[in-house]
Amino acid sequence: MFKKLIFLGFVCQSAWAIEISKPDLFLLKTYDDSKAVTGWLMSEKLDGIRGFWDGQKLLTRSGNKLNPPQWFIKNYPPFALDGELWTRQNDFENISSIVRTKNPDKRWKLITHHIFEVPNQQGGLLDRLSILDVYLQHNPVAHLKVLEQTPIKNKPQLENFLSAVINQQGEGVVVRNPDSLYATGRLDSALKVKRYFDAECTVIKILPGKGKYLNKMGSVLCQTSAGKQLKIGSGFKDKDRANPPIIGSKITFKYYGFTGKGNYKYPVYLRIRPK
Repeated sequence: MFKKLIFLGFVCQSAWAIEISKPDLFLLKTYDDSKAVTGWLMSEKLDGIRGFWDGQKLLTRSGNKLNPPQWFIKNYPPFALDGELWTRQNDFENISSIVRTKNPDKRWKLITHHIFEVPNQQGGLLDRLSILDVYLQHNPVAHLKVLEQTPIKNKPQLENFLSAVINQQGEGVVVRNPDSLYATGRLDSALKVKRYFDAECTVIKILPGKGKYLNKMGSVLCQTSAGKQLKIGSGFKDKDRANPPIIGSKITFKYYGFTGKGNYKYPVYLRIRPK
């Protein structure tokens, strides 16, 4: 039986009642222009490390326990929070280095925790986020922030917001239905909006698959005209994996900018380039 804590008018399950390994989180689907999102809320899609607070400890999306300094989580609330551990745009490698270290150091002072969901609470998205707002009014935590949500008035406003984020080297935008109750899994009410680029490369090696792709193609190693090599493993349909592009063929792929090391970010196969 769960014990329950009453705090500022909300209910939370005590964290010791369930041993959490991999948290059950909501995931984003991809936005397309056919989706009507006027009246929804938009926020920047922060390119950091997902940080799920279960009321006692900080976990990654995969359920790995993070080791922040005690001062970082000292005044965190006794209820669950879901957000992004972040520093600034285009800084993923540095963020990952800071938050995944076993022995936390002073670099954690660069980290802010931007909360975009307060799980298991009642009401729409803004109602749920207001629970954290109320908590922080009584228990300020400088690095714990509610991620700003902006109402979408029309599609041009969304496009302008996306352009502003991209121009600042951000990853993209998240749009969410404010009336949807809390749910987990991949949701139609939570969508990622990105602007991608495309390029071409020549296939130089077929790499074998594992698991459900055993005895099929897993990914391809290819090279751009500038001599840069990259591995592409997503975007392929089952028929593509059964009959992969031949070595020497040119393929088109999409990507979402570059990492801090200059590598293509999230390369995805699109098509074989016609001869």
